[in-house]
Amino acid sequence: MTPVSEDALAIALLETKAFHHKPDSPVTFRSGIQSPVYIDNRRLIHHPAQWRRIIDGMRARIAGSGLRFDVIAGIAVGGIPHSSALAWSLSVPSVFVRKETKDHGMQGRIDGGNVDGRRVLLVEDMITTGGSSLSGVTALRAAGATVTDCLSITSYDLAEARQAFRQRDVRLWPLVSFRALLSAAVASGLLDDSARGQIEAWNCNPRGWRADPAP
Repeated sequence: MTPVSEDALAIALLETKAFHHKPDSPVTFRSGIQSPVYIDNRRLIHHPAQWRRIIDGMRARIAGSGLRFDVIAGIAVGGIPHSSALAWSLSVPSVFVRKETKDHGMQGRIDGGNVDGRRVLLVEDMITTGGSSLSGVTALRAAGATVTDCLSITSYDLAEARQAFRQRDVRLWPLVSFRALLSAAVASGLLDDSARGQIEAWNCNPRGWRADPAP
């Protein structure tokens, strides 16, 4: 498959208005981290042309990286559309992992089929600290799957997440790096150099960062 450039994929995400710079009203992630920037990849499913580019980019990354798997898994809910679309395009089985165990039916976290003895590629829309993704890895491994790789559309590229994935022996493969997305946002006029500097300062110390008080 022809490689899809990271710059082109970053532009596709910007075209969906997934990139939000909110220095005066920072977003608070589930981890408690406050951020002046928010990337909403859930918007992709409303933009089929850009979504197709991202799925094609995932396929090219898989081919170029030599990733091997029997099943593709998505984390509920953000990862499910992309894992399902990718699996369908590759004609491989797909499952999804719930954030919590069901209180009805078979009371499991994995829906779609059996993963016991199978190699599973985890797909995410966005990685912050990695908590939700690695909880999914735990559930998949408990069900007998081998999980060594996580392919995400984007990542905030936080040191905390990189360390967490290393500790669980999972390789993280962001399709579009945080730096590439920032560069595309500057080139398109969404950010100026000062705003980029603020975001990069946050990225270096996300738990210590606080928004400047309003004058």
